[in-house]
Amino acid sequence: MKVLYKKVIRVKNRIIAFCLLPIAFCLLPTANCFSQTIAASSAHSLAVCSDNTARAWGLNAYGQLGNGTTTNSNAPVQVSALSGVIAIAGGEQHAIALKSDGMVWAWGRNSLGMLGNGTTIDSHVPVQVSLLSGAIAIAAGRYHSLALKNDSTVWVWGSNVSGELGNGTTVNSNVPIQVSGLSGAIAVSGGFHYSLALMQDGTVWAWGGNGQGQFGNGNNTGSTIPLLINSLTGITAISGGFDFSLFLKNDSTVWACGYNGNGQLGNGTTTSSNVPVQVSGLSGVLAIADGNYHSIALKQDGTVWTWGENFTGQLGNGTTTDSNVPVQMNSLTGVTAIAAGNRHTLALKNNGTLWGCGENFYGQLGNGNNTNSSVPVQTTGLCQVLEVNEITVPILSASVYPNPFTDILSITIEKQNINQTTFTIKNILGEIIFSKKENNLSSAYTKTLDLRNFSRGVYLLDVVMDGDRIVRKIVKQ
Repeated sequence: MKVLYKKVIRVKNRIIAFCLLPIAFCLLPTANCFSQTIAASSAHSLAVCSDNTARAWGLNAYGQLGNGTTTNSNAPVQVSALSGVIAIAGGEQHAIALKSDGMVWAWGRNSLGMLGNGTTIDSHVPVQVSLLSGAIAIAAGRYHSLALKNDSTVWVWGSNVSGELGNGTTVNSNVPIQVSGLSGAIAVSGGFHYSLALMQDGTVWAWGGNGQGQFGNGNNTGSTIPLLINSLTGITAISGGFDFSLFLKNDSTVWACGYNGNGQLGNGTTTSSNVPVQVSGLSGVLAIADGNYHSIALKQDGTVWTWGENFTGQLGNGTTTDSNVPVQMNSLTGVTAIAAGNRHTLALKNNGTLWGCGENFYGQLGNGNNTNSSVPVQTTGLCQVLEVNEITVPILSASVYPNPFTDILSITIEKQNINQTTFTIKNILGEIIFSKKENNLSSAYTKTLDLRNFSRGVYLLDVVMDGDRIVRKIVKQ
């Protein structure tokens, strides 16, 4: 993670700090990690600011921007009455947010119960998801929503036409229900009409529609209960798309299965596959994401690679020509987080700026106009409070690695003159199992934690440095 700048504004002899742009807590290869701070949906985009408020922009026909209106916006607007946000996700026409208290809130279209508040009434402002607490991660499919709880169970709500709720039926639910027979999950992802879960042992389970072989288990038969994908092991990240899936392995290679009509499997063909195939010529990958018919990968060197459909320029390589192998996104380096919408792509850089390419008909690139772009353009006015006497100062740069880890976890902190730093680790029940304080740290300080006695599983790392804070989900292999 790198957080480089905070805006400091002096007003009437007081110093008020506001975030300049959203912080990316999700750099390392875990899917839907604890703080997923950017998201791209069908035709709208979302971000979490460093003050834990949320922003949205783009299409707003069902109130999916969450600002109390149904007016589209080609620049970020604040989601109403929502604070303490640590993660965000977007479905076709709805959005969900995870708060630091483990509660989930949702807004936008609700005709199939995807807001999870016990009704099927749309909401233009956030409403709390009913009967759900202790959530540590969230995801959204087309018309359904998912949450991973701190007991490693998976809960879902909304459309169930293909069994995407995983409870053995095809009956929709407007409140969360538990996925049948599934425990030990560390990540979830929602596809078009299906769902994926990543387990602690590196295996993947899938349920819902499988008409294009997106499960990767060698057939095209769907299931209303979770099925183990036998051909996949050593997986560290998952991403469900329209009718295809992406998987990141622990050797940093990417694998894909399902529909391939636009080359979104990235193996040099346009032939669909119901077993995972390796994405060609791609290694050293940290994170993955997929849209309707295109795919994205973030590499360790901070570059972004894309493949698949490019009708609106969503591959970001200066053309509108599809590609069945990965191509590099133009002039974009130092990227720390990625997201994919239907036909647009977002990338967050380590200097705090957000960039997007592809479809912009509804303003989903957030750059103040509605013109598509085949090269990345910067989102403007995101999380920014404009006042007089502004100064911008560097305050923090930090990283946590490796993640997942086996024995040793390192935290590198780059901040001048830290008086006190507190390192805390909690288990999935929220219990503190490790705590240590360090005083008078210099810049570029690396703290090494020996965690070999920890059991395998998911933990929450909380680092506080003179009031600045890092929260990161970590995984012990």
